Amino acid sequence: MNPLFIAAAVTLLVIVLTPLIVSAFLRDVEAGEIRLVSWLNGNLRIYRGPCKAVVIPILTVSRIIPASAINVDIEITDQTADMDASGAPAPVKVTVRASAIVSVGEEDAMVNTSANKFFSKPADEQLSTLTDVLSSAGRRAINLLKHDQLFNSRTAAPAAAAPLKDKEALVARGEDDELAVIIKEACSRELLDLGLSFNSLNIKAVLSEVAEARRRESAARAKASADVVQAREEQRAKIAQLEAAQKVNDQERALKMQIASNGAAIARAEAERQAVIRDLRQAELGATQITQAQADADQNVIALEAEGRAQAARIRLVAEAEADAIRKKARALLETGQVYLDLRRLELAPELTRAVAGALANGQFVNFGAAGSNGGQSAVTSGSDDILRVVQTLMAAQVITHAPSTGDGASPPRSADGGGSAEGLTPWNASSQH
Repeated sequence: MNPLFIAAAVTLLVIVLTPLIVSAFLRDVEAGEIRLVSWLNGNLRIYRGPCKAVVIPILTVSRIIPASAINVDIEITDQTADMDASGAPAPVKVTVRASAIVSVGEEDAMVNTSANKFFSKPADEQLSTLTDVLSSAGRRAINLLKHDQLFNSRTAAPAAAAPLKDKEALVARGEDDELAVIIKEACSRELLDLGLSFNSLNIKAVLSEVAEARRRESAARAKASADVVQAREEQRAKIAQLEAAQKVNDQERALKMQIASNGAAIARAEAERQAVIRDLRQAELGATQITQAQADADQNVIALEAEGRAQAARIRLVAEAEADAIRKKARALLETGQVYLDLRRLELAPELTRAVAGALANGQFVNFGAAGSNGGQSAVTSGSDDILRVVQTLMAAQVITHAPSTGDGASPPRSADGGGSAEGLTPWNASSQH
């Protein structure tokens, strides 16, 4: 065979077999696991995952234990160390519910101890062992504390999250719960014997009749306070609501008053407008009436003027006719007046005689003497002249009144007895003296 081929085959075999051989001696250690490898010479190698552990068959013995924390729930019921006012014991029954967290110690010796003393037991026995250890430590802590000390817990969260080496500092500063501190101190030694370390204790609840009574009292007080606060808030809310309602009412009243004022202003404006319209209508009616009355008056004046002009025309025509008749009568009298007068004297002579005789009969005496010695006329002459003037006047009036209006110069009508009336007396010379 070719030596070169042999060398290549050997090299390939080494390359292929080496990983297989190495993987046969190396084991994976996952996170949360601890692998303990014990050699024939008694040496102990501890591998904390995640990593690779060297395990050689026949030469080594290996075992895996959990490295994660173990959570243990405990419920402890016991009596406190309370005393009454006289110093006599007066314990109070309390129940504490808590959860403790423990884990494998950090040192290799503690890991080896936990693997031999704790993890060598079944899982249920492991939990029972931790519960017994923590419960016994909790009972001792409750017996050492008073009731109020169990409820005056400080902030447990920082202590619960702090590692074991920081807990002493927290307790020294008084920042941890007293119950947790006592339980940790009481069970740390026992847990150390099992290769475990105490991480934290979380007090979930502390129950007691006194605490329940106080809780109810506090709840009642809180409820009363809450009721008072609620009542005050409701009162404030009611007052605010009433104030808001009052503001709304005020605004509504102001709005109504404004609307009423606007309505009154509108009514006044409307009344003024109606008054102006009424005045305008009255003025128009008055103007119409005045115009109509003026027109009627003008028409009446025109009618009266026309009627007056017509009446005046009629009067003027009548007057002109009468004047014409008078002028004709006067002209006739002028033409035949003396003859007519003489004729009337003759007609009226008998009546005039009777009138003169009657007048003389009523007189006391009559003097028919001649003219006086002073050359004047006598009383008879004077009386006869007066009578003559009266008779002439009466005859002229009768002639003018009763003469015919024919204008042809005929003599006036005679009386029924063939003689003239007393108005046409013929003048003569006579005189009388009373």
